[in-house]
Amino acid sequence: MARNKFDVDEELEEGFNASHLKRIFVYIKPYQKPIYLTLLVILLANIATMAGPYLTKIVIDQTIPNQDYQQLFWIATIFILSVVITGLCMRYRIWSITVIGQDILKDMRTAIFSHLQKLPFSYFDSRPHGKILIRVVNYINMLSDLLSNGLINLISDILSVIVTLGFMLAIDPVLTLYSLALVPVLFVIVMVIKTAQRKAYQVLSNKTSNMNAYIHESIAGIKVTQSFAREKENFEIFSDVSDAYRKSWMRAVRIQFLLWPGVQNIAVMTTCLIYFVGIRGLGVDVSTGTLIAFVGYVGNFWNPVINIGNFYNSLITATTYLERIFETLDVEPDIRDLPGAKTMKPITGHVDFNQVFFRYEEGKDILKGIDFHVEAGESIALVGPTGAGKTTVINLLSRFYDINEGEILIDGQNIREVTLHSLRQQMGVMLQDTFIFSGTIIENIRYGRLDATDEEVMQAAKVVRAHEFIKDLKDGYHTEVKERGSTLSAGQRQLISFARTLLADPKILILDEATSSIDTKTEVLLQEGLERLLEGRTSFIIAHRLSTIKNSSRIFYIDNGRIQESGSHDELIAQGGYYHHLYQAQFDLLHAL
Repeated sequence: MARNKFDVDEELEEGFNASHLKRIFVYIKPYQKPIYLTLLVILLANIATMAGPYLTKIVIDQTIPNQDYQQLFWIATIFILSVVITGLCMRYRIWSITVIGQDILKDMRTAIFSHLQKLPFSYFDSRPHGKILIRVVNYINMLSDLLSNGLINLISDILSVIVTLGFMLAIDPVLTLYSLALVPVLFVIVMVIKTAQRKAYQVLSNKTSNMNAYIHESIAGIKVTQSFAREKENFEIFSDVSDAYRKSWMRAVRIQFLLWPGVQNIAVMTTCLIYFVGIRGLGVDVSTGTLIAFVGYVGNFWNPVINIGNFYNSLITATTYLERIFETLDVEPDIRDLPGAKTMKPITGHVDFNQVFFRYEEGKDILKGIDFHVEAGESIALVGPTGAGKTTVINLLSRFYDINEGEILIDGQNIREVTLHSLRQQMGVMLQDTFIFSGTIIENIRYGRLDATDEEVMQAAKVVRAHEFIKDLKDGYHTEVKERGSTLSAGQRQLISFARTLLADPKILILDEATSSIDTKTEVLLQEGLERLLEGRTSFIIAHRLSTIKNSSRIFYIDNGRIQESGSHDELIAQGGYYHHLYQAQFDLLHAL
């Protein structure tokens, strides 16, 4: 493992632009009605809050000098009522924006997870899985403050500023202008800070992604780490990655917190200016009540301005995460339904490869004019050296990749002209790298067909000879297995995976090294089940253990991107060619052992 592997930051394929913010409103739009209702409640709360300073002005300038106790009682009553209204409105506001914000986050997380299901293998092969995971979980969570509080609070604060200015202008327009004198200073501070803050959070985003990727890989490979006593080296790598994260975090936070004291100091200086102007009478003649009311309104004015500044901080921070989220959402799947794709009709399993060429990169053909025709029910074995193109053939048949030239037909239907779902729904694929999900064994097998009964699940397990070891487990089919089936042996995992595939009852069955981790005794039992299951079913089998393919209808020896030999086991042995030499070499090796 390279020591600096996790210090490599991801490069943004496309920088941030205003359209990213506009795209947020796609997720906000479904919640327009509750948002409008919340804003109405917020407006009511703002008006009730603004009544306080105005009522104070009346009391100081009129009620107290006139010793009008009746007016004082009604003003106190109105003031208490305004406080109650404000409290109730704020309680509703907090509840409402939290619910709306979390619903929006759920929709965004669902969108990115759903999109990931459509991306090709190459996307996942070219990125550490931890860096993909962080976009679905951490980056979406980082938007929580922006969406749960920020956007609605921004509108609330803007309304508060507007209502406050309305009250201030109604009382004294000249004093209002003095109150706004330092706003240009705030604007300058914001412009200076914003660029540095965004760059700092972009760096933090990269360091967070690096650390998450390393932790994910370290946990996944913990057995290898402990087997080779690599704990100390891994800890040193983690310390470096963690320290880089800490430094980037501290720098980002230092820059972010520059805005708040700036706004706070401007608010204090504005209050001092109002007192100075009012006392010295610089162009204005104000009463004591008016001066005190204005000081109250200045506080009500600058508090939402401070909140808007905090929102701006959250917005700058969020943009660094939105860049990554929308970058993922903008990745176009290489393999997708073509316009006008039809649902594949029920198939019997007739397969045609007509002069198929395929390459992963230009100028380097992996398959060079592969041409073969398979009747429904035939069993085809693919053998040959590593890298010859065997797995590529079945990946193209399953349309995990698209061919560059030629065509692939199933029952006369071009697989590029039908929907992916209807194509793969009629195929069963079992790969060498089996995956077992967390849950019970019966749930893992039922993954092949969710509406299958318990009896059907057990029957599939019996056919592939998995039933024998399952029934001996503590809870039988309801035994809980851990992530990736870590509590099961490699052979047991493959048997469960095979039962899952067979439960789907596919017309075309693909086995890619499906018996590589099964011992010889289990393989004999499995072979008995396979002979029954392959009847009436087209199958493609890749196996280095040639004993598992001797009974195949035909064997294709693939090398250098072409089918070099084709025929039954006996026919190819009689030819004395590539397959004969491969079989003889394996036979001699077994006898030598």
